Amino acid sequence: MSTPALCPACGASNDCSMVSSNEVPTNACWCFGVTLDPSVIEALPAELRNAACLCPRCAGVLEQLPATIPDASR
Repeated sequence: MSTPALCPACGASNDCSMVSSNEVPTNACWCFGVTLDPSVIEALPAELRNAACLCPRCAGVLEQLPATIPDASR
């Protein structure tokens, strides 16, 4: 079983704005502005795919994010 706010690959916060609160998000999620290599998703075990968002580090998109994203410094 996965937790929507945690990365299914590493267990860290995925910084997903879609699950960060019980309210409707006011900002687009960090993932809306990046290009994710499909092989990253394919590398996950089938039961973890589409269960929760990856964190920016596990998604392999840190270089695509502005410095203000929390995971960008990890």
